[in-house]
Amino acid sequence: MNIHEYQAKQLLARYGVKVLKGGVAYTAAEAEKVAKDLGGPIWVVKSQIHAGGRGKGKFKEDPNCKGGVRVVKSVDEVKTNAGQMLGSTLVTHQTGPAGKVVKRVYIEDGCDIARELYLSLLIDRKTSRVTIIASSEGGMDIEEVAAHNPEKILTIDIDPVTGDRKST
Repeated sequence: MNIHEYQAKQLLARYGVKVLKGGVAYTAAEAEKVAKDLGGPIWVVKSQIHAGGRGKGKFKEDPNCKGGVRVVKSVDEVKTNAGQMLGSTLVTHQTGPAGKVVKRVYIEDGCDIARELYLSLLIDRKTSRVTIIASSEGGMDIEEVAAHNPEKILTIDIDPVTGDRKST
């Protein structure tokens, strides 16, 4: 199952997990409205595609342009950046050269980040089990962490029948 970041955050919030306020937008005008409703003074405009590496990605239509995740400091910048992303093709290390068209953006409150952590729950196709992957090193370069510091990544497989956990 592929869900977008904004959908995942809605699910987490529904179950009491604290997430930053935000809203999805399909047009630059909708992005502007979301930003005004959030109030600022800092927002993050995030392309919503099913791929990682959005922040480091490049748009086919403007390879010199910033990536698919941008921190901005005005409502006008929210609107401008959303307009640049929407309808454009974002190419990341996970999309391959074809990239994926950005059909929606997520506008989120900005915040001071004291510490970044990485947490992922996925279905491991090899074991047919839910696998939890966590790291204290954050998620921006999780592939680099895996390659150079694998001891900093905790992997837990969960047996779907018994619920037993196995750490690796």
